[in-house]
Amino acid sequence: MNHRRNTLLVGVSRQLLALGLAILIVGPLLFAVLGGFKDSAQLAENPFGLPSPWRPENYGDVLASDTFWRQVFNSTLIGLVTTVLVAGLGAMASFVFARYAFRGREAFFMLFTVGLMFPFAAAILPLFVLLRSIGLLDNYLGVILPQVAFGLPITIIILRGFFREIPREVEEAAILDGCSPFGFFFKVLLPMARPALATVSVLAIVASWNNFFLPLVMFTDPSLWTLPLGVQQFQGQYASDTARVMAYLVLAMLPALAFYSVAERHLAGGLTAGATKG
Repeated sequence: MNHRRNTLLVGVSRQLLALGLAILIVGPLLFAVLGGFKDSAQLAENPFGLPSPWRPENYGDVLASDTFWRQVFNSTLIGLVTTVLVAGLGAMASFVFARYAFRGREAFFMLFTVGLMFPFAAAILPLFVLLRSIGLLDNYLGVILPQVAFGLPITIIILRGFFREIPREVEEAAILDGCSPFGFFFKVLLPMARPALATVSVLAIVASWNNFFLPLVMFTDPSLWTLPLGVQQFQGQYASDTARVMAYLVLAMLPALAFYSVAERHLAGGLTAGATKG
């Protein structure tokens, strides 16, 4: 009886903890979504209640803005190119680290793992000087290339662990069927690694979408600004209209949330594979 009671208490405690965490996570998002349908007076008088009346024009005005859609395009372009390069280059490097033995392999791999401990802020000044010297300021590549460089360490760590768990027998069978090493990589290994590739893709595109510091330093042309920079500019322009700022924030985060929700089922499995298999 005591065992059953303790089990029940543990189960209820876990449910309450999960509910509390869900409220902490979903609560601010719901507050922002509803706040975007209010005006500033409603936010001041009834911040946690439902809008009365509803003000959909806050979202409508943002969606009708050419500036907003240009920033969406910039963020999407930078995020997609960054993700493709991170996943592609990371997969090829991880394949070599996982399937081939060569002198200095572990030292090279350790060099990538050290990259996880290198703070991004410490590199911003050398990056700025380097990119300015090669003419990549106010250029999409000025943001994409550093993001790829900083995204590769975690990508290689995750994919290497996954690739090392692919049985050698699979590779030997593919070679007997006439596959070259490149054929095995593209036709066999990559399809098997879809959960891990989805994981690193989610991490790369969300990190790129939320990146504020690097575009702030590299872009002086407003037509190249990404959504995080647009949020700052919009907040400064409409500092007294909090409801409209909330509407802008909600619309700015929707694409990243949509991508994450699509790939979420692969995320935990891919992280587990890369973190625990090596």
